[in-house]
Amino acid sequence: MRRKPCGSLWSANESMVTHSIHPELLRRRVRVLVVGCGGTGSAVVGGLPFLHQALIAWGHPEGLQVTVMDGDVVSPTNCVRQPFSRHEVGHPKCVVLVNRLNLFWNLGWDAVPEHLAGKQRLDRIDIVIGCVDTRAARAVIHECTSGWDSTAYWLDTGSTADAGQFILGEPLNQVNRRSRTRLRTVADLYPETVDSSLDDDELPSCSAVQALEKQSPFVNQVLAQHALALLARLFRYGNISYHGGFVNLREGGAARLAVDPLLWRRLKRGSKGKPSKP
Repeated sequence: MRRKPCGSLWSANESMVTHSIHPELLRRRVRVLVVGCGGTGSAVVGGLPFLHQALIAWGHPEGLQVTVMDGDVVSPTNCVRQPFSRHEVGHPKCVVLVNRLNLFWNLGWDAVPEHLAGKQRLDRIDIVIGCVDTRAARAVIHECTSGWDSTAYWLDTGSTADAGQFILGEPLNQVNRRSRTRLRTVADLYPETVDSSLDDDELPSCSAVQALEKQSPFVNQVLAQHALALLARLFRYGNISYHGGFVNLREGGAARLAVDPLLWRRLKRGSKGKPSKP
């Protein structure tokens, strides 16, 4: 298949079912909110400047404006699997990460050191990237991006000890109306992922060994790279034929989630392939 030159943000039409990007996102600055900057979130935040630079190189007028939101502070255990140092213990995670990126990349991104609250209005946000570790927190994102909200996309990530999923969806709201081809969100396809009654209320790991037993090294980074690559493809070519996927480091495999209304219908009926918890 022939594609247009690298300077174009659009690709040639494909025969398979595809989703086309909201066109206004190619004409102005893209406002991104990252919710959670733990294992996966910190990896996503660290990769977003590369996506920003790529968009500018591809001819996007302004690239990304990112806000990172997380109410947690750095703990000694975080320094094992997350990009924090002992000198940063006790400081807000999102402030540490955003200050670091702003200094290195000469950016003007923002940090909000608090947790996203239910029914909180997300003003002027185009893409929400959820990197949370409980169903309750995911349910809050679902609530905030639905109804009267105007968020274009919700990119959800979730992982277990050695596997995970990433799903890009269009929440039902003022911008995304009901249609056969609307990208289904993780909440649409897997309602159990936003059921807070299924959370197991595990306490945070209090040692480096416990942290590594709960989650293998690199699963967060692999998941973040897959999620960011999906966004890059959407902006680079203007359309995508898949809107998520599942990765399994134990088996060394990955499977994509196709843009396919028939598949969405089967998944919603409770067929095989439930995503990782939480």
